[in-house]
Amino acid sequence: MKFLLDTQAFLWFVLNDRALSQIACDLIVDPFNDILLSPASYWEIAIKVSIGKYEIPGDFATWIEHQIQVNELEILPIKVSHVAALVTLPFHHKDPFDRLLVAQALTEEIPIISVDAILDNYAVTRYW
Repeated sequence: MKFLLDTQAFLWFVLNDRALSQIACDLIVDPFNDILLSPASYWEIAIKVSIGKYEIPGDFATWIEHQIQVNELEILPIKVSHVAALVTLPFHHKDPFDRLLVAQALTEEIPIISVDAILDNYAVTRYW
């Protein structure tokens, strides 16, 4: 089964943070699941690293590429159809990165792994 990781779930997973739920961890490490990461997530991380909100070990590009490779993540490219879905997406969530992740999950008809309960206001399946 395919799952889209939200940014926080991705960070908690790769940083081995106890905030990641056991259900989320089990889904991510299950070899039968395809775990997708949106460029929106690593874009968001890059912005937060640049303003000092997050710290990562070493060079950003090297670190993110390593995490994608070692964790066997598949990149879900941002398509025109994903961005087009934003036009009609209700504003339950104001964060543009989370809104794009919801649009991707809805358009691709895949669940999202996220702690963010606000996403339940959308017609997306959320696991945590």
